[in-house]
Amino acid sequence: MFDSVRDDLRATLDEIRAAGLHKPERVIGTPQSATVSVTAGGRPGEVLNFCANNYLGLADHPEVVAAAHEALDRWGYGMASVRFICGTQEVHKELEARLSAFLGQEDTILYSSCFDANGGVFETLLDAEDAVISDALNHASIIDGIRLSKARRFRYANRDMADLERQLKEATESGARRKLIVTDGVFSMDGYVAPLREICDLADRHGAMVMVDDSHAVGFVGPGGRGTPELHGVMDRVDIVTGTLGKALGGASGGYVAARAEIVALLRQRSRPYLFSNTLAPVIAAASLKVLDLLESAADLRTRLAENTARFRRRMTERGFDILPGDHAIAPVMIGDATKAGRLAELLLERGVYVIGFSYPVVPQGQARIRVQLSAGHSTEDVNRAVDAFVEAWAELER
Repeated sequence: MFDSVRDDLRATLDEIRAAGLHKPERVIGTPQSATVSVTAGGRPGEVLNFCANNYLGLADHPEVVAAAHEALDRWGYGMASVRFICGTQEVHKELEARLSAFLGQEDTILYSSCFDANGGVFETLLDAEDAVISDALNHASIIDGIRLSKARRFRYANRDMADLERQLKEATESGARRKLIVTDGVFSMDGYVAPLREICDLADRHGAMVMVDDSHAVGFVGPGGRGTPELHGVMDRVDIVTGTLGKALGGASGGYVAARAEIVALLRQRSRPYLFSNTLAPVIAAASLKVLDLLESAADLRTRLAENTARFRRRMTERGFDILPGDHAIAPVMIGDATKAGRLAELLLERGVYVIGFSYPVVPQGQARIRVQLSAGHSTEDVNRAVDAFVEAWAELER
């Protein structure tokens, strides 16, 4: 039977390659850092890493690594169970309490990933009597999580408050019992920030709750690194915050839902990804606690990240590249053609700069790009080298 299926799969893979949409995986032989060593699939040797979510450069921080070693000795490797059976240790409860305090929420529940966190919220809180109103550019995990629920679905154009209000009115007119607005705090492909104050104002006006996935913000956005709700001064008005431990907060894995106490309590009883997935490894929980310690005195890292971001965006714009506007560390260099974006990434790797070309289905057709991600781990020289490499690679591409 599989012989016929194999032929179909090979044909699909050939079509992906022919369209320039194939996504190769390069192998690195070093810890995640601002500089990594590529061992396969590209230029050998050390290269500057401008495509990781390692915003604060903490993925290989010596204090985080030391905390992980200590946790292995104290707590062991894994839990081999789910939370409600025998998979909860003191370190898990401590991390949940610390995240709640840091994010200004009443309680927090840990998941194996933010994808699972978003997958477990909607079907637990909403049913066929309810409505979810989602930004059109929300992350795939939010889209998939909504699909798992029976709630009525409304979608508004990206960051379009007039459209959001139209959808809220329609949800109300449909007789929705509960209404939940959900948005990314920062949209990962564009670096755009959601207008949370306006969203909260509309939620108050129309009797809706607000949920924010702040994966690309917590740790470095806002005066204290508490994310987009802090940036917009609405920490007390957001009902649910989901996020990851796998980006700025150490870069390993794991996710969370920080929310009103009753919401978290219900998730512990009904959320399927929580009830049926193994507990977050204790070594990650302990290392994440160390990251939260570091964040208390990380103003210098946030400042350095902002400076690196501003320098890269300014210099690239001066050299004629099309970068989506903003000041977030996600700086998309727009190319358009998928094949061209992929080839540009290859030419940059040859020049010692590791970036990735993003194309459909990750971004819309015709909007291929190089998504450059700055880090506090980059030096000024690193940023300048990256810009120079873009200029040289683009010149070769255009010959």
